[in-house]
Amino acid sequence: MTAQHPTPAPMDCREFVEIVSEYIEAAMAETKRLRTEAHLAGCAGCRAYLDQMQRTITLLRRVADGDPEAVTHRATLAEAFRASRDSRDTS
Repeated sequence: MTAQHPTPAPMDCREFVEIVSEYIEAAMAETKRLRTEAHLAGCAGCRAYLDQMQRTITLLRRVADGDPEAVTHRATLAEAFRASRDSRDTS
């Protein structure tokens, strides 16, 4: 007789926002990653949020490394933060 594991509840957007860093850093268990990817497959808003976060991290790394071109993109970085904040305020 094999034990059946309950099917985990689908992920919602709030949960995704809470774990996005774990997902980006590939620091989560496979079952959680699969739930996350299932959510992303059906949620355009969270895919956009993930893209914003990844672009923000890339820009911050370039700025931290002293990349002169990246420093000129401060307006882009500020806009990404504003868009992220605005998307949280409307959800």
